[in-house]
Amino acid sequence: MSRPLLFLDVDGPLNPYAAKPQRRPDGYITLRVPRNSETAEEERASLSRRRSLRVWLNPAHGPALLRLGYELCWATTWMAEANRWIAPALGLPELPFVDFGDALFRDRPDGVHWKTAPLVDYADGRAFAWVDDEQSDRDQAYVTGHHRGPALLHHVNPRLGLREDDFRDLADFAGSSGNPQATG
Repeated sequence: MSRPLLFLDVDGPLNPYAAKPQRRPDGYITLRVPRNSETAEEERASLSRRRSLRVWLNPAHGPALLRLGYELCWATTWMAEANRWIAPALGLPELPFVDFGDALFRDRPDGVHWKTAPLVDYADGRAFAWVDDEQSDRDQAYVTGHHRGPALLHHVNPRLGLREDDFRDLADFAGSSGNPQATG
């Protein structure tokens, strides 16, 4: 039996962007990411020309996520860039990511988040948990109606980021979805 997927959003769950801007949360480091840069040279020039993006990350989250027994997958607007900037800071290996393509930021008339359908399609019936700060009851209803396997939509407060209780909930779901490797 395959491990369940854990779809990870960056901003909110891993980067508590809505925390007090002048006070980095305890245990977090500050990462400065150049905006829209492609090469190291362009990154250095970019830092001198415009303000970089401030990202707060907790290095303890990487090992904790790896211990959960999921197959980790980025589900973020960062897409492939999450492997470049976020994974190394957390001690994570390169992870697969959901390429949202034309769905990226596209509003749906039914109010379902633009990530929801692509995540259900990517999971293709496989058990998954989705950690994000933007899910709603409409997303849960969509997943319930369109996904054949177990699914957990786990909301994380973007002022707090992932906390101990969140890791417990994720470990519990992994264990209940038939994953004997989940250790919490």
